This record gives sequence, structure tokens and C-alpha cells, in this order.
Amino acid sequence: MRAEFEIIQADEGSSFRLLHQKVSVGAFRWSYHYHPEYEIVVVFQGSGRRHVGNHLSYYTDGDLVLIGSNVPHAGFGYGTMDLHEEVVIQFKENFLGDNFWECQEMAAIKQLFERSKQGIAFHGETRTILNERFRKLLTLPHFERLIELLNILQYLANATEYTLLNPVDIRYNFSLKDQERLSKIYKFVEENFTQEIDIQVVADLANLTVPAFCNYFKKNVNQTFTEFVNEYRVNQACKMLLRGEEISDVCFHCGFNNVSYFGRVFRELKGKSPSQFRRIFAETNTNLSPT
Repeated sequence: MRAEFEIIQADEGSSFRLLHQKVSVGAFRWSYHYHPEYEIVVVFQGSGRRHVGNHLSYYTDGDLVLIGSNVPHAGFGYGTMDLHEEVVIQFKENFLGDNFWECQEMAAIKQLFERSKQGIAFHGETRTILNERFRKLLTLPHFERLIELLNILQYLANATEYTLLNPVDIRYNFSLKDQERLSKIYKFVEENFTQEIDIQVVADLANLTVPAFCNYFKKNVNQTFTEFVNEYRVNQACKMLLRGEEISDVCFHCGFNNVSYFGRVFRELKGKSPSQFRRIFAETNTNLSPT
């Protein structure tokens, strides 16, 4: 089975990504994918399908899984049979520096990362206790959130209530050359998404002709370069919309030169208009606020 390569972007003002969503049945696409980032999936409520590496099973009444770097997996919300609420945390191995995990204090977490190559499902009291800590994580400012993430990783490292989902290391073999090339392309988009992007410039950056670049990108990322740029711009637009900025300002700041086209692309990717997205997200956050 072919896995798609996914490019992850950290949250604004943070060194890692924290995604919180609460959705109804049928809202998730099935997508078997992989990325260099480690991933923690916390399903607070719901039941569905767990597909990590070669392991396929079903969970009920929530889940807590740590997935290693480049381990292929599918979204846990796919096939959910009821309301699904989850937190997903994604971080690169070097998100705190190249040698951070070499500190003796980090030895247990380093071993945890080694086990995560097989995918780890936590259960019992470990999952119950950490559910509350993950909810707390959502309310913290960036610095305290980082410290709490380290505390959670240490807790997981010392936990004994877990199951290894695969018998051997099942990471996706993605060449260093391709990782470096895609990272270079991604960085260029990150630095230039606010303006028009010339595909010839990007192809030159990848040392490919334009046709070869288009084929290469589609094959490895499973979307065209234009689709990728639009998706990146829309994700940036979401952040601006949630800060209360005007839709027209968001449109032009994110590299779109036409408000109606921006609205059409936004709706295609998010399933709703920019104004609907802002209103629904605000209502959802209010409903999910801790009591």
C-alpha cells in the first residue's frame, strides 16, 4: 500500500503543532500517510479504526497512541461511529535542538522514541490520567505548553500500560535526498506564500525542469504544487481569520489576488466559507472550554 508524504507546519509562535478538533460522523477522509514528525493522537471520545504501520484494529471509548517518525498511519477519526473529539500533537525529533535528547535527563524519552517506531497504544490508568493533562495542554500559553509536553513525554516513557502495535520497525523508507529537496521547496513556500510564486523558480530550486518538477511533486506529495500552495495559504488564512482580521485583508496577505477565488478555494479545502469557518470555530471553542 502506497503511503502519502505529508508536510507538517508548526503552529504560529510554537515549535510543534497542536490540533484540537471535535467533529461528527463522516467528517474524516481516509488517508494513509507518513511524515518525519512524531505524532501523539489522543481521542477523548469516540470509536473508530486504528491503522498504524501494518497494524489494523478498532478502538472504543477513546484512544492514546504515539507514532514514531516516518511510521505510516491513517487518521483515527476515519470510520468513527459517533461524535469524535481528538487532540493531535506533531513535532520533529530536533524541535528542541539537534542534541537535546542526548542529555542524560532525556534518556527515558529517547527510549520511548525508539519504541515508537513500532507504534505504541497506551491504555488503563495511564490513558485516563493523561486525558486530563492533554485537555489542560489546550489552555496553556506556548512556553507552559512546551514544558507540559515534556512532562507528558516523561510520563509516557515511564508508563507500563502499553501495547506495541507492530512487531518490528515499520518506518517508511523515504530517501534523505527527497526529504532535503521537499524541505527546501516547503521552506520556499513558507517564505514566499504572501506573493505570487513562479513555478520556474521553484523548479530551478529543485534542479528540475518544470514538467519534471510537476511530476516529481505530484508523485511524492500526492497533490499538485498549486494545490499544495493553496492549501498552505488557506491554513495560514485560518490563523488570521481566528485572530479577527478582515477577510479581504487575509485574502491578499496570503497571496490570493481575488477575494472570490480565495473564497472558492477556502470552501473547497475547508468545506465552508471563511466567515462560516470563523463563526463555527469560535462556537466550537466556546463549547469545548473546560469547566
